[in-house]
Amino acid sequence: MAIIEITFLSLSIILLLFLRSTYRRRATSLPTNWPVFGMLPGLLPNTHRIQDYITELTAESGGTFQWEGPIFSNMDMLMTSDPANIHHVFSRNFSNYPKGPEFNKIFQILGDGIFNADFDAWELHRRITHSFFTHTTFSSKLEKAVWDKVENGLLPVLDHSVDVDLQDIFQRLSFDTICKLVLEYDSCSLSVEMPNIPCEKAFNDMIDALLYRHLLPEVVWRLQEWMGVGREKKLQEASRAFDEFIYPCVERSMDESYGFSLLSSFKKEFQTDSSKFLRDTALNLMLAGRDTTGATLTWLFWLIACNPSSEEKIRREINGEEWRRRFGVEESRRLVYLHGALCETMRLYPPVALEHKAPVRADDLPCGKRIERNARVVISFYSVGRMESVWGKDCLEFKPERWISPSGKIKHEPSYKFPAFNAGPRTCLGKEMAFAQMKMVAAAILHRYRIKVVEGHVVSPRDSIILQMKNGLRVRLTKISN
Repeated sequence: MAIIEITFLSLSIILLLFLRSTYRRRATSLPTNWPVFGMLPGLLPNTHRIQDYITELTAESGGTFQWEGPIFSNMDMLMTSDPANIHHVFSRNFSNYPKGPEFNKIFQILGDGIFNADFDAWELHRRITHSFFTHTTFSSKLEKAVWDKVENGLLPVLDHSVDVDLQDIFQRLSFDTICKLVLEYDSCSLSVEMPNIPCEKAFNDMIDALLYRHLLPEVVWRLQEWMGVGREKKLQEASRAFDEFIYPCVERSMDESYGFSLLSSFKKEFQTDSSKFLRDTALNLMLAGRDTTGATLTWLFWLIACNPSSEEKIRREINGEEWRRRFGVEESRRLVYLHGALCETMRLYPPVALEHKAPVRADDLPCGKRIERNARVVISFYSVGRMESVWGKDCLEFKPERWISPSGKIKHEPSYKFPAFNAGPRTCLGKEMAFAQMKMVAAAILHRYRIKVVEGHVVSPRDSIILQMKNGLRVRLTKISN
């Protein structure tokens, strides 16, 4: 009898826990914190929609949510989309939040580049890169790289196509452009032949694997890495593709004089001929230039295809300019509505969807949460743009007008409210370059074509650290008679 009673009691407890979990799922997005397993059971059915799941958790928790992982999994993390916390971590208490040891383990493929660098090494990386981007000849170098690719790659491909994947095209375009700027080499991945360049495609495998390193227990992805299976196998293959592509370019840069070049600046300032260091430096900048620009242009064209009135306003603005064969950096600054459309795109779909920090010393966040030393803090940039308390009741609507002042000028928002280009001292150095490049490309396309998303094509975010589209962006092109 005692055994039966104990069994019945155990089953009752299990049933009550199940009913409690079911009720909570109906009433709230917040997961149950189970013994031993923590909140992992709540994550599993949401792995296909990670960004939206984090948004729901933080929104329902007032902007900050403490995630509890399984015992011994090292998955505990504080998730936040609170602008006050972002301002505190990225600006006010910046020195206490370096990338940290966990970040370096997750992003080990990036080596000693700027993304992994902290303190003195980071400051030197940033100073050299800033000097390159602000050099008197950089604007002309950028214009030439972009327009050579537009005229010799983008437009010939679009002229020979009716149904295309714009995401693939934008990734190839940004890859070729950043390679030209960083490595002084054009792989011609964007051409009518559309060749397969393993290095260009390797970025997608890398960013997928890096997201899951944030979410899985380290012991799991370390085991996959050791066994060479799953996403870790693809990450290893991506690393080999990067090496095979970048090292020959680095060697050429050592043997040849390109005059004003980025790698020569790093060689001089760091006083090194290390091929590994220059490979890491180039890879970091290629990641920043290829994926963020390509992702933003893809989401822009989908959003304006879904909002025809915005597309027509952009087209009128472009056609209102005295169109020239090469629409350059200076001309792009006059495209205010297009600038607003790009900002609105990045508010809703920031190319870098989340950031990872770890405090050197214990800290108290403005929201009232206590953060212990080396604890994992995940900041969701994706969620910030979808907070009604930050952007108003129309926060999910695409409204470029919210970025334009009554006087018709671009309205600027603080970076902790709009962290698409990061915030504080680590604000992206390539921000102006990115805007100029994206405006030139978007203007070139919209001046010549009308874009319509292929009927039945499903658009959803891809689960990766860069917010790409899972299925690409299939569109039909109709040439405009100008």
